[in-house]
Amino acid sequence: MVTTVTAEAFDAFVKDCDLPVFVDFWAAWCAPCRSFSGIIDALAEDYDGKIQVGKVNVEEEPALSEKFHIMSIPSVCVFSKGELVETIVGSRSYEDMENYVGMYLA
Repeated sequence: MVTTVTAEAFDAFVKDCDLPVFVDFWAAWCAPCRSFSGIIDALAEDYDGKIQVGKVNVEEEPALSEKFHIMSIPSVCVFSKGELVETIVGSRSYEDMENYVGMYLA
């Protein structure tokens, strides 16, 4: 399941989770973001219970974009044990994203 994440809920969403957390930063006007959204949704479904997936709309949550230095979208921030461990910039294939998931499940 994909969770829409707000600034108010962000810390709890990331820090209170024992699973790797993937947060997609996107915007409705961004065509690559819209196509990448299906990949993020599929990852969330296929790895349910193994990773946590959230989405942050950069238009609605500019403070979060600034906090994590999001300069291009889509960007996926990966958190492990509440700490940012990687930022994946740009649209990726499902297979590429599976490789990232595999790195953090090992």
